[in-house]
Amino acid sequence: MRALITGSKGFVGRYLRAELEQNGYDVLGLDLAADEKTLCADLLDPEAARQAVAQAAPDIIIHLAGQADVGLSWRQPQRTVEINVVGALNLMGAVRTCAPAAHLVLVGSSDQYGDLGAAGQCVTEALPMRPRSPYGVSKKAQEEFGAVYARAYGLHICMTRSFNHGGAGQREGFLIPDFAAGIVRVEKGMADTVKVGNLTSKRDFTHVRDVVRAYRLLAEAGRPGEVYNVGSGTAHSAQEILDALCAMARCPIRVEQDPARMRPSDTPVICCDHTKLTADTGWQPILPLERILRDTLDYYRAKD
Repeated sequence: MRALITGSKGFVGRYLRAELEQNGYDVLGLDLAADEKTLCADLLDPEAARQAVAQAAPDIIIHLAGQADVGLSWRQPQRTVEINVVGALNLMGAVRTCAPAAHLVLVGSSDQYGDLGAAGQCVTEALPMRPRSPYGVSKKAQEEFGAVYARAYGLHICMTRSFNHGGAGQREGFLIPDFAAGIVRVEKGMADTVKVGNLTSKRDFTHVRDVVRAYRLLAEAGRPGEVYNVGSGTAHSAQEILDALCAMARCPIRVEQDPARMRPSDTPVICCDHTKLTADTGWQPILPLERILRDTLDYYRAKD
């Protein structure tokens, strides 16, 4: 069985490659730079996308490539839409032409839901999407095009709305890596404090290894035209996460509230209901939050 991963050199892509190879797949990546296991193609070029899919001849495709920075999406909304929507359309067009029997998973985001209020405590796929950033809008559009192509052309496409995930290798700019990197700077004498923002909001965190297992199972058993939440089903506050990381630190950690980081949360709690994913694939999260925190902390300790 042949698998194709777009965005294979990113944080999630590296874990997904390992997951697929461990389960017997011959894996090719598709990225902007080639190597012996990676095809080079820009998905904004429809002909390049077609040639890459034809060359790969995949049985399954998992589409990770995209512009995933919410802040950047405000500064470059048009570019975000081009990458996340036009890129996905070109990929689906290539699949339709060159690999119509392939199973395609389009990876989306819980940001598609937007401001959920009280409904954030149990987010099901039936909840209306009200994205509040250009990034969220672009991922909602990707999903809707996926559903259209599945229905109109009989393609085997399913979509995800993936919640927060983490582990070793995740860059700063996300809550857990920011806390972990800050703690490591204090451990190494490079800083005196860890600066934090709002610690009251609760979010659903899943280990990246569990997330990529969900993507593999969806590629194998997900129903065409359907969308699936991917998340642990358990929410933790930023304060809980910070306290747990500080308890793992090699020295006392002083925490400082930074007014520049204090952003009010529109939704106090966001917690995923993964009932549909579990029903269709048997997936359950395995690795606890403690493993995400430990892996992330050790990763930043090992960095130069």
